[in-house]
Amino acid sequence: MALVPNWSAGAAVTDDPTVDAATKATFQRLADAVFTDRTQALVEGAGKAGTRHTSGFSGSVRLSGGQTREQTSALGELRERRSRLARLGETYGGGSTKVTLDATRVTGRHAKVAVTENTALSYDKATTKGPKSTGFQAHHELTFTADRHGNWQLTGIRDTDDGYLAVNQVAKPSVAKVKTAGEDDGPPSAVRSATNWPAPANAKNFSASGYDYQAMAAYAAKYWNRYNPAYPDFNGQGAGGDCTNFVSQSLKAGGWKHVPGYTNDFHKWFGNSDIQSDSFVGVNEFSWFALSSKRVTSLANVYQLDVGDVLQMDFNRDGSKDHSMIVTYRDRRGVPYVSYHSTNTYNRSVASLVASYPGAAFYAYRT
Repeated sequence: MALVPNWSAGAAVTDDPTVDAATKATFQRLADAVFTDRTQALVEGAGKAGTRHTSGFSGSVRLSGGQTREQTSALGELRERRSRLARLGETYGGGSTKVTLDATRVTGRHAKVAVTENTALSYDKATTKGPKSTGFQAHHELTFTADRHGNWQLTGIRDTDDGYLAVNQVAKPSVAKVKTAGEDDGPPSAVRSATNWPAPANAKNFSASGYDYQAMAAYAAKYWNRYNPAYPDFNGQGAGGDCTNFVSQSLKAGGWKHVPGYTNDFHKWFGNSDIQSDSFVGVNEFSWFALSSKRVTSLANVYQLDVGDVLQMDFNRDGSKDHSMIVTYRDRRGVPYVSYHSTNTYNRSVASLVASYPGAAFYAYRT
């Protein structure tokens, strides 16, 4: 699990006087170039492989040799991802990335730079017949090292959100430790969902449960890149990620009611600014509560998901689920789109998740 350094949260920083405002601005522009190249690899593919924003950086601030190789590898993987997505019927008509510098810490010839990346991708209207765009906000720590001549090289990039699910990221996701529910009546097991396209029909009855699924989607749309102050924020600082907390809030906005009790009893579900049950904020505990309470049923295929349904992933198939997402859109082709925290993302297609993480296990829940 990545730990966000405390200086990135706004603490006072004392910079080495040799790193002036102009150098900081160049740090920011190089970071912007790195992530812009990665976004464009998803949009342009192999045909524009030579067009790289980072190629213009040399001299006082540039990529190190090792980081150049990592960037080349990342761009190649993202172009392959673009091809896999195209085979699933998804292409991007354009993309934009903007990186802002949050803080800089300098120790001798080493600098750590905290940045925030905001990326938007527009879906190709001819293929998706769905939402116009998807976007995400991610946080990174960049390491720069100065040589004996005082020239700075970017030597490392670390994603500091509690999740690696941004569409233009290729780092392996962190995984949770395997959890069990203790020695009581035992937690229910979720059924793994298939990822083949197209899926057998399984239309959702939006009036059967009495829940307001559009209110769930509206809540997620409002708070995907900002956090509701009425709840705690579990992203970063080693808190374990805010993904399930965000999903629970969205479900609550659509009518899910509290089941009060002990926080560690997976049969209970509740959350507010002061206290949250494990099932409200924990990935596995949420699954145990949702299935045992019969508030959800498992879906056979991820492409059967519809608005207000929940998708979970187990990145390394070790039996412990690692990430929770809520469906906020379903297009006319039958492709669901999810929104989530850690990394904050809005209307990302399930096809993109399947193409990005073909080795993961997926669990789809009808709410």
